Amino acid sequence: MDEQNILLAFILTAIAGLSTGIGSLIALIAKHTNTKFLCASLGFSAGIMIYVSFMEMMPQGKLELVSAYGDKLGTLYLILAFFAGIAIINLIDFAIPKSLNPHEIQGVEDMGKKKALKRTGIVVAMSIAIHNFPEGIATFTSALGSLDVAIPITVAIAIHNIPEGIAVAVPIYHATGSRKKAFWYSFASGLAEPFGALIAYFFLMQFWSSAMNGVILAAVSGIMVFISLDELLPSAEKYGKHHISIMGLVAGMLVMAFSLYLFV
Repeated sequence: MDEQNILLAFILTAIAGLSTGIGSLIALIAKHTNTKFLCASLGFSAGIMIYVSFMEMMPQGKLELVSAYGDKLGTLYLILAFFAGIAIINLIDFAIPKSLNPHEIQGVEDMGKKKALKRTGIVVAMSIAIHNFPEGIATFTSALGSLDVAIPITVAIAIHNIPEGIAVAVPIYHATGSRKKAFWYSFASGLAEPFGALIAYFFLMQFWSSAMNGVILAAVSGIMVFISLDELLPSAEKYGKHHISIMGLVAGMLVMAFSLYLFV
């Protein structure tokens, strides 16, 4: 594996993870949530993730697994890896209480509704770290491929992490009474993603092969599809902007389709 590609993968993962800081700034500075923009952004992110999963990563994963194990067994491994990715991120969601789940996205207006919050900022930050860890692995392993896939995925994960940063900053602010702590805890929670990339580098790279790459691509596809369907689109729906979120979804798919087409 080229050292330059590995370094780029780490940089892209860090950018995606630390975008939680942007969300915390929005929560602590803005007076109102721009629901239309947030809806469109969440839909756009989901569109990128879904399209690249089914149209780029899964076909590439199948190609490599079939090459290594044959049609029947290779396709079976692809299916198992895809649903294993979904199972992993789903188990993490079940393990974290709903009140601390960073994917229960809130608006800036909720700053005044969390005064009864008794949980400490550290517990919330740990919950975020647990959620972001597999996303870091997903972003890193995806970025090891070509730039035409790596950059759109990084953008999608970054957009996904902005409202997540809002969800972290809101309860932490009311748990500590400090805007500064709310920002830094939210920002630091994004460090779980580059940490996930480090774990992937030290534990996966030594076993890296075309078959391993196929399994990872399928598993990452499962993670991204689950994030899109379970978190991004339902969160956009909560703001009552159904058509805007769907237009964002289609726009994300369209941008991803043409970005891939340009590199054909």
